[in-house]
Amino acid sequence: MGIIPPVENQSRKETTTISPALLQSELTGIPLFRRGKVRDVYDLNDRLLIVATDRISAFDCILPNPIPDKGRILTEMSAFWFTKLSHIVPNHILETDVAHYPAELHPFSDQLTGRSMLVRKTEAFPVECVARGYLAGSGWKDYQKDGAVCGISLPAGLRESDRLPETLFTPATKAESGHDENISESRMTEIVGVEHTRKLKELTLNLYSAAAEYALSRGIILCDTKFEFGLGENGEIVWIDEALTPDSSRFWDATTYEPGRSQDSFDKQFVRNYLETLDWDKQPPAPSLPEPIIEATRMRYLEALERLTN
Repeated sequence: MGIIPPVENQSRKETTTISPALLQSELTGIPLFRRGKVRDVYDLNDRLLIVATDRISAFDCILPNPIPDKGRILTEMSAFWFTKLSHIVPNHILETDVAHYPAELHPFSDQLTGRSMLVRKTEAFPVECVARGYLAGSGWKDYQKDGAVCGISLPAGLRESDRLPETLFTPATKAESGHDENISESRMTEIVGVEHTRKLKELTLNLYSAAAEYALSRGIILCDTKFEFGLGENGEIVWIDEALTPDSSRFWDATTYEPGRSQDSFDKQFVRNYLETLDWDKQPPAPSLPEPIIEATRMRYLEALERLTN
């Protein structure tokens, strides 16, 4: 499972050759905490090691094909956003340089370089915090049926991809496997409490607003995104997992944006669109992706990284 080292001083636009992919990390002797849909997490006592593999999921199913370099792109983009928005909420990153990891991890540098983060442990909230700024995806499907998104009523006459009158907060339950489930704010309060619900909603909307404003300056519309949070040792809320990546967000090309249709995107919506053309019931096992879809997805992720992080 070798990984090519990062290319120094080279434009990403020149990095068009597919490199070896990492479908699953194997760190012999290091306790595995869990394997998620994309990330392998290892337990280092008071810390966690998060390894972003090249797995890709859609409709809550892990696809059999990896997207080469995807884990590196997700890690670099997350590190960028965690740093850029640290004034809004603290995050869990401790280190991303393998040379500064504990010595027992150094033998695995070929698997870890560029795609891993050493983070502090938190008590994760068992909900995903979703911010929706535009009418798309499952929200658009819901709106067509009953004029609402996740139970929140909206004005009549909105088109697909329209900017919403105000950014919506639509929490969901988390699922390592199977389908996530949208829930109401009132249900969220039953799970995490009234005060935590209020604070997580506030942080979600503030993070979305700041990220959307910056992304637009880079020619990208942030349609929607999801955040995850945890509680640190001192009870402070900490931003965890990933940050505004093409896996967790919809990124649209601002130069070609046109309400009334689906948009040109730099995220895994491209994969979802392909899968929608197949006779598949969105239940495991997921179908394989053809090579042209794999490469086109990779290039979209690279484009998002290049535009947003320069």
